[in-house]
Amino acid sequence: MLNQKFNHLIDMDDYSVSQWNAMISLAQDIMARPESYSDKCRGKIMATLFYEPSTRTQMSFQAAMIRLGGSIIGFDNPGNSSVAKGENLKDTIKIVSSYSDILVMRHSQEGSARAAALSAECPVINAGDGGHLHPTQTLTDLLTLKTELGRLDNLTVGLCGDLKYGRTVHSILKALSCYKNNKFVLISTPALGLPVYIKDVLKARGCEFREVATIDEALPELDMLYMTRIQRERFDSEEEYQRQKGIYVLTKEKMQLAKKDMIVMHPLPRVNEIAVEVDDDPRAAYFRQAKCGMYVRMALILTTLNNQLTANPLLVGVTERDCRCTNPKCITRTEDYLPRSFRKYGDMMICEYCDERVLLK
Repeated sequence: MLNQKFNHLIDMDDYSVSQWNAMISLAQDIMARPESYSDKCRGKIMATLFYEPSTRTQMSFQAAMIRLGGSIIGFDNPGNSSVAKGENLKDTIKIVSSYSDILVMRHSQEGSARAAALSAECPVINAGDGGHLHPTQTLTDLLTLKTELGRLDNLTVGLCGDLKYGRTVHSILKALSCYKNNKFVLISTPALGLPVYIKDVLKARGCEFREVATIDEALPELDMLYMTRIQRERFDSEEEYQRQKGIYVLTKEKMQLAKKDMIVMHPLPRVNEIAVEVDDDPRAAYFRQAKCGMYVRMALILTTLNNQLTANPLLVGVTERDCRCTNPKCITRTEDYLPRSFRKYGDMMICEYCDERVLLK
């Protein structure tokens, strides 16, 4: 059951900072010399399984593989696959991975990418698992920061909007906390505040962070502002979503409070959280950021297929048959065959799929 022979990209924490830096350097070389990489994946097949809608992530992966000379199979609507007939995740992954050399998956349930990797016959790349993680967006963000500001350390970073469900926020915080002297300003309502498990990561790594209620009070000190949309699809009710949307909007007027060399990033899509008038500001980096995503995914595909990554094992905790993850969005809630694997943390057990904490009785 536990397939550990491939080096998957499920969580950025599975790899060392030196490996991240190597991928970023490779991406920069691809940006400078794209013609040198045009046939590096000739004869290789990438499967893209998108259980959730996507524009940038899906298309940038597809464009990346095509630019490397490879081919693509997969689906972008599970309703057009055997998933609609009730096929479980394991069977879908087992079959599709046997047809391909690398598999990229986005799924609505948290921990789904790790679950998929357990039975895959090729490397799996996590393209977003619910509100949990989005490691390839983080690589995109790191490349953007390196390109725009020339460094990944000694930064003051503001993160604004949906910090609770925003998987891009969780991933970039975990990544940037590994670089020296980075500080974080968390801008959100109490209802959309950062989850405790991410705050614990920041504390464990000695990172300075504080929580504020408005963009205005944070802007003057920031080197980068990371805006996020309020995600309708993550809320349990329309009423809860309506209470939160539109609270944070970055405008041309607000940008006057920021440093002249601050940049604005956004994983996109945006709804109304960045006014269109901000697009003309040279500090608006989000469209350049989206293009960086294609190059860094080219680097990731090459690095993965060349077996140049060394990942941690998929599961390192203990299987607890009598313990069940309490997160209703965890993949283990619907895929009952999965081993219930937990890491012990004080008087709690942490689900290895979604990082939910379960108190020991």
